[in-house]
Amino acid sequence: MNRRHVKKKISTTVGRIYATLLFLFFYAPVVVMIVYSFNNSRANIVWQGFTTKWYTKLFHDSMLWEIFGKTLLIAVIATIIGVVLGTVGAVGLKNAKFKGKKLIMNSIYFPLVIPEIVLAVATLLVFNMGHIGLSMGTIVIGNATLVLPYVYITVKARLVGMDPSIEEASLDLGADRFYTFMHITLPAIMPGVMAGAFMAFSLVLDDLIVTSFLANAETTTLPMKVYSMIKKGVSPEINALTTIIFGVCAVAIAAYLIKDLITSIRIARKRANAM
Repeated sequence: MNRRHVKKKISTTVGRIYATLLFLFFYAPVVVMIVYSFNNSRANIVWQGFTTKWYTKLFHDSMLWEIFGKTLLIAVIATIIGVVLGTVGAVGLKNAKFKGKKLIMNSIYFPLVIPEIVLAVATLLVFNMGHIGLSMGTIVIGNATLVLPYVYITVKARLVGMDPSIEEASLDLGADRFYTFMHITLPAIMPGVMAGAFMAFSLVLDDLIVTSFLANAETTTLPMKVYSMIKKGVSPEINALTTIIFGVCAVAIAAYLIKDLITSIRIARKRANAM
């Protein structure tokens, strides 16, 4: 009994150490970035005191905000396209029966398993063969193709746990498929849709490879700007901007989790009152 207790204690300790190291590995660089956004030195190597001048300079840098605005617009549009196509595709292929269904479902996973540079080159060749000039539109299409499988997978996983009899009951009671999708299916899979949307948005926002291949000379996104600054040194303004982006994303995720928690509590209370 004592030996089993010791083994359990060791296993728990090792698990806690592993979890701590894992969190440090993921979040230590983010903490360093946030700290050095308040560094008085331009170099991200030596700490020379606390300052907020880089945030002040950031808000007066119209060119950087213009680049960020383009990046944000591309991310939003590509995310919307990816979420709509991924959600509709997952729902449509769930119960569809036709020849070639398995081939189509498996082909959706291609952007996940092939290197991103292969997808970028292939997409560029398609646009060149179609005599389509590179622009923000080509960037949006390329990034939407990149994120579509992520949305499809998260929504499909949510559909697996959904009771099909609910949809059947709605159809039996006279509702059409569009009404059933909007009022029954979509609310049930919304957590999966939101998870896919968050994932897609973050992937497009920091994408460099696909965007670099599909951008024209007049279009520069934030990842391209940061990459071009590596040789000269990344400005602390970039640290300040990425800190703001991280803060906004963290607040958005926290708000969604709080909303989901409140909804769960309300549902639990209704069930308790009904009993």
